[in-house]
Amino acid sequence: MFLDDLKFALSTPINPKIKFDMNCRLASVLVVIYDHSPKIIMTKKPKNMKFHAGEISFPGGKFDENDSDLLETALRETSEEIGLIISKEQVIGQLTPVNTLNSGFSILPFISILDKIPPLASNSEVEKIFHIPLNSLLNTRRNDTDPNHNLIDEMYTFEYQADVIWGASARILKQIENKLNL
Repeated sequence: MFLDDLKFALSTPINPKIKFDMNCRLASVLVVIYDHSPKIIMTKKPKNMKFHAGEISFPGGKFDENDSDLLETALRETSEEIGLIISKEQVIGQLTPVNTLNSGFSILPFISILDKIPPLASNSEVEKIFHIPLNSLLNTRRNDTDPNHNLIDEMYTFEYQADVIWGASARILKQIENKLNL
């Protein structure tokens, strides 16, 4: 799949404000896809984090009262976590919000597709940055049957090397897979 095909399939209107359950905290992530042989950027959280310790996720985080909206949250958090500065004009779409089952976040995923990216540098919230070939990652989808995970109808896992991607991040990847009709 080529970047132009991805842009066509994943472009949507941007609405950085969502209706949410008052019991949920707001967060957003940025799904960054780049390169002529499309790669997706994901991060591994350190094991000492309060939320999602050791998990594979997209750059992003919780809404801050100084953020004007959830898109600003995603852009700010991406810059802080991996040193990648993305402008609002480089965001081409968004996906349906997903909820975390353990930590109580409602996450709005935004999408940016770029030809190339500069070298990245992680902060203390990121143990490792992954540049994962998109097609091969999407081909690893399985239904999540781990008894330690909260089970709902839409639980999936994806795999990259020895790491398992599950929970909200996997549901975001499944939305991408659905939009690409894979």
